[in-house]
Amino acid sequence: LWTKRDLFFGKTQDFTFSPNDSATDIAKHVFDNWPAGWEEETVSSPSILRLIFQGRFLHGNVTLGALKLPPGRTTVMHLVARETLPEPNSHGQRNREKTTESNCCLLL
Repeated sequence: LWTKRDLFFGKTQDFTFSPNDSATDIAKHVFDNWPAGWEEETVSSPSILRLIFQGRFLHGNVTLGALKLPPGRTTVMHLVARETLPEPNSHGQRNREKTTESNCCLLL
């Protein structure tokens, strides 16, 4: 499992996810489990929550396993509220898969 630390408006929160969880799954989980300290930053829908990893937006169907994160380590990602995303990159990132487990950290 990945532990994800979310940073949103400079606030952090740890979440744990599996390699099969997609960016859409993670956004929905964070929305459904919105941290108590983030009341001022509440959003209206999980569909506008976007993950950023290493400076790139993760499109909805990209799984954590596709990112080839190192197993057993916490990874930091950013979570932002944004209606639309730029087009996915052409490196095939959306089709990569990984079966080992890791820790992942989301930043909101």
